[in-house]
Amino acid sequence: MHYVYVAMRLNEPAQERKALPLTARDLEDLDRLRSPGPERTALADLSGSQLEGEVTESVLLHAIFAAGLRVVQEMAEASAYAEAASERRVTEGEDRRIARRRRPSWADEDHD
Repeated sequence: MHYVYVAMRLNEPAQERKALPLTARDLEDLDRLRSPGPERTALADLSGSQLEGEVTESVLLHAIFAAGLRVVQEMAEASAYAEAASERRVTEGEDRRIARRRRPSWADEDHD
């Protein structure tokens, strides 16, 4: 589970701070997440972090990053599973066609 790893990183000291361009709508969303409510609860669940009481802007931004990263990882895994399943269906179909063309093992047995 990748989200557990991401949640553990919230407790690690920051190595570097990056500038993050935010639109007016981004700032409105961030302000809305400052207050407890269903969106903040969902963010806490998705990011694997506890966002109780007052939280700093950097903690909120990191939680949003962690939640986004989790969604990206889950989508990549789902895509990989779907691709593997598709490949497996192709090879299983080919295996069945080959098996149907094979002479049964009992066909060469002598019947006295």
